[in-house]
Amino acid sequence: MTNVSKFNEHAELLKALAHPTRLCIVDGLMGGECNVTHMQACLEIPQSTVSQHLAILRSKGIIEGRRQGTEVVYTVVNEKAKKIVSLLLED
Repeated sequence: MTNVSKFNEHAELLKALAHPTRLCIVDGLMGGECNVTHMQACLEIPQSTVSQHLAILRSKGIIEGRRQGTEVVYTVVNEKAKKIVSLLLED
């Protein structure tokens, strides 16, 4: 019998990445740290929408934020997510 919880974890990771904006955010963060203001300008969507997507990615352990002065900068910390996004966005 297989361990279903392992598949649940993978499915949750895939669900979190299964949105074009979140894929774009993770792809952008793989190049280095970034704050919400910069993401908002690049994505051309409201800050509240960026923050909602970041909250989903954070809750699944894909990204982490750290305070830098008055801003929070985000980085990708989940290696599986990095591999998945790299594979998906290969040319």
